[in-house]
Amino acid sequence: MPLGRPIPPMVVSPEMQEQLQTMSRARSLPQALAQRARIILLAADGLSNTHIAAQLRLSLPTVGKWRRRYLLQGLVGLYDEAKPGGPRSISDAQVAALIRKTLKTKPKDGTHWTCRSLAAETKLSHVMVHRIWRAFGLQPHRQKHFKLSTDPFFVEKVRDIVGLYLNPPDKAMVLCVDEKSQIQALDRTQPFLPMGIGYAEGVTHDYARHGTTTLFAALNIATGEVLTACKKRHRHQEYLSFLKRVDASVPTEMDVHLVVDNYATHKHPAVKRWLAARPRYHVHFTPTSASWLNQVEIWFNLITQRAIRRGTFKSVKELVSRIDQFVQHYNAQCRPFVWTATAESILEKIKRLCQYISETRH
Repeated sequence: MPLGRPIPPMVVSPEMQEQLQTMSRARSLPQALAQRARIILLAADGLSNTHIAAQLRLSLPTVGKWRRRYLLQGLVGLYDEAKPGGPRSISDAQVAALIRKTLKTKPKDGTHWTCRSLAAETKLSHVMVHRIWRAFGLQPHRQKHFKLSTDPFFVEKVRDIVGLYLNPPDKAMVLCVDEKSQIQALDRTQPFLPMGIGYAEGVTHDYARHGTTTLFAALNIATGEVLTACKKRHRHQEYLSFLKRVDASVPTEMDVHLVVDNYATHKHPAVKRWLAARPRYHVHFTPTSASWLNQVEIWFNLITQRAIRRGTFKSVKELVSRIDQFVQHYNAQCRPFVWTATAESILEKIKRLCQYISETRH
C-alpha cells in the first residue's frame, strides 16, 4: 500500500501540451524553464515524481516543487518569481543633494562632473552616481547645440514658408533650392577592414584629398524628386546656371516658388535681374540662421550619410559619378517629406526656449 499523501493527477489540455512541448525544445528560452516544461509533460504522461527525477536527473524536491507550482498557478508558475532587492543604502536627501550638485555646480578643475569626480566629492561610489544619473536622465558629458535667429522678420518668414509647405499654391511648383559646397573627394590611404560578426568596419584616419565639388539641388516638395548639378565652384554664375536648368525643367504654364537661404550668391544683382525678368518666379528667403526650414537640407543629410561620408573617391569625377548614381536611384523611388509642424507650433517652441534662457540667466 503506497505511503504519503496522494499526488493529484496532472491534467494538461492539448493546447497547453503543445505550448509546453514548444518551450521544452526552444533554444532561445532559459534551459531551466525548458526543463520545468519537460517535468510537466512527463507528469501529464502519468509518471511519478521518482521516475521523473530519475529520467531528468533531478532531485525529488525539485520535481515536486515545479509540479505543485504548475497545479496552483498554471504556466505562470514555471517562471521564477521576482526577488526583492536589498535595502537602499542611500537616502532621498542624499539623492536630492547629488542631483542638485550635478545641476548647479561645476568641479574646480573642469567644465563638468564625471562619475568618479562627483563620487569623490560626495563620498559615494561611482557606480551609485552613474545609477542616479541614469535614473534621472542626467548626462553632464553631453551638450545639445542650438542657434536662435536674429532676423527681424523671423515670424513673417516662418509663416510664409510653412504656409507653402502645408498649403501649396495651385498651378505652381514649390522648389527648395540650395547648394552643398566643398564636398571633398577623399581617398583613404590604407585598405578598409571589412565588417564582421562582432566588430565594425575598420577605416584609417589618414586620407588623401583629390579636389572638391559643389552640389546644387532643387527639391520638389510635392513629389520628393530632386534636380541636381555638380559644379566646380559656388559663385553666382554657377547658381544662375542651375536656375536656368530648373527653368527648363518646369512647365512654362506653372509658377515657381523658390525657398532659399540668405547666402550672398542667392541675392547677387545678376540673379535678381534674371528673376525679375521672369514674373512666374517667387523667392521665399528663410530667416537668418534658420536653414532647417529648407526641406532640401533633409535631403542633403540623406546623401551625405548614404553616399558621401563613408565613400572613398580617387578623383572628383568619381565623386560626381557616385552622387549622380545616388540621385538616379533616389528619384526612381522618391517620396515627398511629410511636413507636419505649423508656424504656431514652431513659434511656440522658440518662445519656450527664449523663456528658458531668460530664466536660467537670473
